[in-house]
Amino acid sequence: MIKKICNDDAQIFPYIARLPLNMKDNLPIIIQLHGAGERGMGTDKDIGLVEVHGFSHVFTDEAEIECILIQPQCRPDSFWVAHIQELRLFIQEMIRTYNADENRVYLTGLSMGGYGTWYTALAFPELFAAIAPVCGGGMPWMADRLTMPIWAFHGTDDDAVLPSNSIDMINALRRCGRGDDVKFTLKEHVGHNVWEYAYGQELLDWLLAQKKA
Repeated sequence: MIKKICNDDAQIFPYIARLPLNMKDNLPIIIQLHGAGERGMGTDKDIGLVEVHGFSHVFTDEAEIECILIQPQCRPDSFWVAHIQELRLFIQEMIRTYNADENRVYLTGLSMGGYGTWYTALAFPELFAAIAPVCGGGMPWMADRLTMPIWAFHGTDDDAVLPSNSIDMINALRRCGRGDDVKFTLKEHVGHNVWEYAYGQELLDWLLAQKKA
């Protein structure tokens, strides 16, 4: 994969892109939202924080994956849920910039980014082929808006973001009649760092298998 840093002032959010060496049009695209500890100003000094956790450990320099990974950075004085409209514009911009497949756009995020994933998908469900919120939370009373496949993760021993945040979302989706296309991994004896178990080849394969009708 090729690592591309985009942190000039023209960007809605500074970001790091992981791109295949054999770049072409209509590739799937994953947008990954980091947690609170990885916020920064997008400078050369701190933009690398977005790759501390998540799919960057799968999209390595040595790997060749026919998919685009985009990892934006949120400012230190803010949080993703405050930027839902900007995230929509940013995702649409990334689709245009990299000529990605609009039917294979995936959103994931951990902790603060898990909240950002739920809330952005609730606001703009038509954008996504699938989402994967990790140790986040949303608005269960609006679960019927989420029509895309979902795989959520949480640790049973998470005392930073209580597991009930994910459990309530999943239960609400079940009450809406959602079936096998909603998956939930509640990892026993794992704390807030459930992302270490979530972001692997299995989740990547599952995401890339989803496509908007």
